[in-house]
Amino acid sequence: MIAIVPMRVALGLLATLSVVWPATEVRAEDSSPWQRDAHSAVRLLAGSRSGAVLLGGIAIQLEPGWKTYWRTPGDSGVPPRFDFSKSENVDAVTVLWPAPMKFDDGAGGTSLGYKHQVVLPLRIVAKSADKPLMLRANINYAVCEKLCIPVETSVELAFASVASTEDGALSSALDTVPKPANIGDPNPVTIRDVKRSGKSTVLVDVAAPEGKEVSLYVEGPTPDWALPVPKLEPNSPPGVKRFSFELDGLPPGANPDGAALKLTLVGGDRAYEFNTNLD
Repeated sequence: MIAIVPMRVALGLLATLSVVWPATEVRAEDSSPWQRDAHSAVRLLAGSRSGAVLLGGIAIQLEPGWKTYWRTPGDSGVPPRFDFSKSENVDAVTVLWPAPMKFDDGAGGTSLGYKHQVVLPLRIVAKSADKPLMLRANINYAVCEKLCIPVETSVELAFASVASTEDGALSSALDTVPKPANIGDPNPVTIRDVKRSGKSTVLVDVAAPEGKEVSLYVEGPTPDWALPVPKLEPNSPPGVKRFSFELDGLPPGANPDGAALKLTLVGGDRAYEFNTNLD
């Protein structure tokens, strides 16, 4: 099975390479060896083996000054791609995404992603709970300083521990994944309203404590919607922080009326994910 993630301004950057998987014995380690390139390193983490649904992770380390990207990279960048199809006794893998940070992309825009290090949690469904499980991942991603460098690496790890030494790290990584929420929920930071202003502008009103910095990201119903990063309006109504974005970057022929949007709201150590439809 292949986990598919959105691609935006990435055409032509990642090359497709053939990977030959070496024959390996099943090992009981809870993390795979680091696979290193010039500016980053990647490894798999295994959670405790219990039942048919397992928790794992992809850990990425980055050199100082380098970054990699979220599933939607913003105005420029390359999101990671994952292929788990060579795994054994694996029915499905879902990649979970910690809330990203935003940074200047060097060309007047804003990119979304991670610096220093990140663990992407994996929800893994085994075909048979009582049989050995080997997770194999072919990973394409980019690391960027002033220029972006494509990286392809292959990692594998057997899930064998009844009590994994990585459970704590994986639990901490899960805490950084935005929690599902509904518009109007009484969370510390929340979205109060989403509405159209004219044909091409969308306004999002956010409630947050005074002085708290918040960020908002938007995704369309399919990966080929390249919506811009919402911007905070300088003159928001009393009691709210108002963000706006234009309905730019839609695929040819797409109609925004009624389109399903995913909004990710980040405020300090709190992050929530909202689903809504445009009126």
